Amino acid sequence: MNLRRILPWLTVILLIAVIYDGAIFYSRWSANQAVSQKQEAKETEHARNVVKMLGGDELGILSFYAAPGSIRAGGPTTICYGVNGAKTVHLDPPTEEVWPALSHCLQASPRKTTEYKLTAEDGAGHSVSQAITVKIKP
Repeated sequence: MNLRRILPWLTVILLIAVIYDGAIFYSRWSANQAVSQKQEAKETEHARNVVKMLGGDELGILSFYAAPGSIRAGGPTTICYGVNGAKTVHLDPPTEEVWPALSHCLQASPRKTTEYKLTAEDGAGHSVSQAITVKIKP
């Protein structure tokens, strides 16, 4: 066979194959994008519902506790908090870095009975505070 006669046909076949593969890859990519967008919208709606259920954008301390609340001197306790609508969060006395979260826990090892004060502030200058005490067992 003459290579000059076959080469144009091979080029056409190769071009059709490349276009066909490109169309398949594009359709799969497009379908994946649609699924991703649908999942993202579902997660966003769920997050909105959770925030609405917890008080919307209203500033508040949802939870603040120590477990256990009574320890031996220097023993470990877990301090947990949850805030809503806060821009900043402060814990006094400080133990670890804190930040606005619906649920966050940190470790503390006080050597004496200690009162921990959590203060949450929004961007408009409003603040709310709550205190807990970790008692030292004799």
